[in-house]
Amino acid sequence: MTLPLAASARPVVVELFTSEGCSSCPPADAYLSDLASSRQDVLPLAFHVTYWDGLGWKDPYSLAAATQRQEAYSSRFGKGPYTPEMVVDGRKSFVGSDRSAGQRAILAAQASDRPSVSINGTRSGARLSIEVGSGSGSAQVWLVGYDREHSTAVGRGENSGSTLREANIVRSIQSLGQWTGASLTFNPAVPAGERAAVLVQAQDGSIIGATRIDYGAH
Repeated sequence: MTLPLAASARPVVVELFTSEGCSSCPPADAYLSDLASSRQDVLPLAFHVTYWDGLGWKDPYSLAAATQRQEAYSSRFGKGPYTPEMVVDGRKSFVGSDRSAGQRAILAAQASDRPSVSINGTRSGARLSIEVGSGSGSAQVWLVGYDREHSTAVGRGENSGSTLREANIVRSIQSLGQWTGASLTFNPAVPAGERAAVLVQAQDGSIIGATRIDYGAH
């Protein structure tokens, strides 16, 4: 059975770099959860980093790829990695619990003359078919698998005794290849996670294409 990707306008991508071992992160996690439940015009993704894992609590959702992704942003923004950090459309970085900064960044991204590359996707069995449209420039195409929601009882570390409820937790991220302006089709395996997203990211880090793939029950 093939399920088509629901058509929607290109969402603003909101990435949160977080950890269950960080006591400053729950307010940022709550903000991301609110975005996930209330904003179809936003694609929120929670990247759980690894550098808190040796400080009392090992985050069960931490990924080395999440840490590497944040390090790449740190190089672009000229500051070291920290949690909670939020990045909007690959262009603006701020403390992830600052809802006012988040709203301003989202509105600014929507108001800007953003380049936009079309993306369409379908699932057939264990594989996806992802079509990236034509345009100008060069960019990396990323496939992200994520879970909609988890609750975790934290037994140690800075959040010991708390039950953390988190949304859009990234479970996998992989590069599908390079886009150089010509239309492309990729046929990757369905990634780990309940849902998938595709990001097209220019060399300067800015997101120029994004979409969700919600492939339902399989």
